[in-house]
Amino acid sequence: MTDVYEVVVVGGGAAGLSAALVLGRARRRTLVVDAGEPRNAPAAHMQGYLSRDGMPPAEFLAAGREEIARYGVELVRDRAVDVREGTGFAVVLAGGRTVRARQLVVATGLGDELPPVPGLAERFGRDVLHCPYCHGWEVRDQAFGVLATGPLSVHQALMVTQWSKDVTLFLHTVAEKELTDEDRRRLTAAGVRVVPGEVAGLVVEDDRLTGVRLTAASGEGQVHARQVLFVAPRPVPRTELLERLGAEMTETAFGTYPVVDGHGRTTVPGLWAAGNASGFSEQVVNAASRGYRAGAAINGELLMADLDAAAGAAGV
Repeated sequence: MTDVYEVVVVGGGAAGLSAALVLGRARRRTLVVDAGEPRNAPAAHMQGYLSRDGMPPAEFLAAGREEIARYGVELVRDRAVDVREGTGFAVVLAGGRTVRARQLVVATGLGDELPPVPGLAERFGRDVLHCPYCHGWEVRDQAFGVLATGPLSVHQALMVTQWSKDVTLFLHTVAEKELTDEDRRRLTAAGVRVVPGEVAGLVVEDDRLTGVRLTAASGEGQVHARQVLFVAPRPVPRTELLERLGAEMTETAFGTYPVVDGHGRTTVPGLWAAGNASGFSEQVVNAASRGYRAGAAINGELLMADLDAAAGAAGV
């Protein structure tokens, strides 16, 4: 019976740990399965979380793991590779263990697929960034570049002008003719320079980004001096477990996500989603909030189910 829990939480990030904290404090036997792949691992610090602003993500997660342990929540370093529904849920781990639970929380987050430009991955989270709310203050007033890869890139270029007035939009894979009149009007008003042509790579000196190089065909290998480059990674939601259990999914501009209510409840009874597994725009503070809501709702649902079963058994 050691592998039978009331709740299993798959994912040990902000959402999963927050759900587990609530459940542990509610005296629910809970297991967290953590593959150790947080989305914000490349970042040195996280911002925008009141009282934790500037805290390194690894320290934040370590503190969360210590907190859930105080309330008897177990955590295992493993990966959930399969899940089956029966009387509750059976979660198969990569290490060969199968754990069972009455309720299941999927908080597996998402991955960031970067544009295929040499050097981006090595600098990501340092001077290649994606979110001005996460990193804009730290790089304020530096020379920004924005790598255009789709229709939302103009919006990204306009947004980052709040943190620097020296912004260059590299059209890269976006044709100049794709810019609308409104795009051009706003870019001009914001003082954003627009550079057509494909980006070949980055120029890095003394472990710092110093420029963006165009392809020979685009600008004879011309280098534009930049200190920061904003990109828009393609989000890859880790929702395989949810789909395997038949949760209803919905297509968005940022990937396919489960249909959930305000507490993270999916269309499959007993199955919950929290954090970036439930939507693209969940920052750390939002993910923690989502996990908290799910944990509280799960405890209430389990309590009422047990009371109803007891009443039925007593013939009440």
